[in-house]
Amino acid sequence: MSRLGHQLERFGLLLVWLAVIALFGAMRPDTFLSWSNFSSIFGSEAVLVIVTLGLIIPLTAGDFDLSIAQTLTFVSMLTALLSARMGVELGYVIPIALAAGACVGLVNGAITLYFRVHSLIVTLGVGTFLHGVTLWMSDSQTISGVSRALMQYVIINRIAGIPISFYYAIALAALVWYLLSYTAFGQQLLFTGRGRDVGRLTGVAVGRVRMSAFVASGVLGAIAGILYTGTTGSANPTSGTTLLLPAFAAAFLGATCIKPGRFNAWGSVIAVYFLVTGINGLSVLGFRTYVHDLFYGGALVVAVMISQLVSGRKERVL
Repeated sequence: MSRLGHQLERFGLLLVWLAVIALFGAMRPDTFLSWSNFSSIFGSEAVLVIVTLGLIIPLTAGDFDLSIAQTLTFVSMLTALLSARMGVELGYVIPIALAAGACVGLVNGAITLYFRVHSLIVTLGVGTFLHGVTLWMSDSQTISGVSRALMQYVIINRIAGIPISFYYAIALAALVWYLLSYTAFGQQLLFTGRGRDVGRLTGVAVGRVRMSAFVASGVLGAIAGILYTGTTGSANPTSGTTLLLPAFAAAFLGATCIKPGRFNAWGSVIAVYFLVTGINGLSVLGFRTYVHDLFYGGALVVAVMISQLVSGRKERVL
């Protein structure tokens, strides 16, 4: 492939995103191109960015985590209950919430590894169980009245008009990028995902790597849950359910750019905001909410097909 073709492949999604912005901007310049609209896009989708980052770590190792959206919801509810109902200080709430997310990851990893059940089935079951626990904890009610300090550190404080939650998401993306690209653990994840038997023969502790990936996913799901609670000032027992499909769509779409054929942090960030920009633009044009599902579902199917084509071509080249 020529150098120009390689660069177009790497940055194609970014160019398409800019083209989408230009298209909607030309159609609705007063509303779509306003800074308030873009600050809303960047700030409101920080939670989705973090969920997507959580997904790509086990995906790199060849595993799925379908429980991450329910981990978000469970931790969000736990955070709201501790803060609003029990009056626990924020300095204690956050470590408890992160520990809860790590425990979910440990459960996912333990069942997957020691009982040799496919991660797709395990995480689906664990996520459904967490959903039941969340409904029981909340009595199927929205819990409001969380600490204002949490909202202050998530949505109220702004930099350049953008909620500070966006900058948390970008910082986590940089951390995941460094982890996957420049650490031994990142290389071990990649070897594990490409072939577990080969990974074992090269000295990779495949079981430990997969367990660590599940725990990392659980912790990122917990961070997303904390930020969700701080963004809305409340916890809804069904809040995370709608994030799973967009997160998977963004994860696979992100694997088609920056590092084509590999799940990567910056590609995922670009994919999230490309999808959200499309949804926002359609909303500005007056399309109904069912377009969201059409857009996300179609994007996931197309992203998986493109990702498979890119991976297949790279394998033939190698």
